Amino acid sequence: MSDTDDRTPPRELVSAAVEAVIFAAGEPVKISEIVAAFGLDDEAPVVEALEGLREEYEQRQGGLSIERVAGGFRLATRSAVGAWVRQFFRQRNRTRLTPAGLETLAIVAYRQPITAPEIQAIRGVDPSGTLRSLLEKRMIRILGKKKVIGSPFLYGTTRDFLVHFGLDDLEDLPSLEEFEEILGGLGGISEEEIESVDASGASPSADPKPAESSAAEDDAPKP
Repeated sequence: MSDTDDRTPPRELVSAAVEAVIFAAGEPVKISEIVAAFGLDDEAPVVEALEGLREEYEQRQGGLSIERVAGGFRLATRSAVGAWVRQFFRQRNRTRLTPAGLETLAIVAYRQPITAPEIQAIRGVDPSGTLRSLLEKRMIRILGKKKVIGSPFLYGTTRDFLVHFGLDDLEDLPSLEEFEEILGGLGGISEEEIESVDASGASPSADPKPAESSAAEDDAPKP
């Protein structure tokens, strides 16, 4: 740690500074980001501070904890009180995502990368408007184009999706039944429909694979 760098907090304040950053950031913060912001020579003081804070929050048994998610750390509610927090936000934001949006998001989450025609084959309706809404809400993103006739866009979930549902990566995705509970009920879509064959008749892939992109996501094309 450099004593001459004004960006670097005194050793006795590193833990407090790390805690304040995680609280103020509002999204997962990576260790490397804190190290760079504090002008530290290595990550050891930050790692030590995080370990201490996580142990302190655990021992206090309050309503908050420090958890690792999406490759970073954030302040989050403890699982013991999570049900009431979800209930609060479900009531507060119940109109934020429509039933169609929830259904489509579940399909994308479990079948990604997936195209609009494949989603339509499962839901039975044109998902274009719903996909645009999910793109605007940063729940999904365009991964590229599928190498078939028409080159439809391939969709997948985003980092914001992981953060929103408290997942570190897609391997932490819960079972479909549990996901339905988190979303507050998906309405008329079933697990069998999500696991059904795609529009081309091919069986769904068990593991999401990166798409071969021929169009940049930043081009913001329509679904």
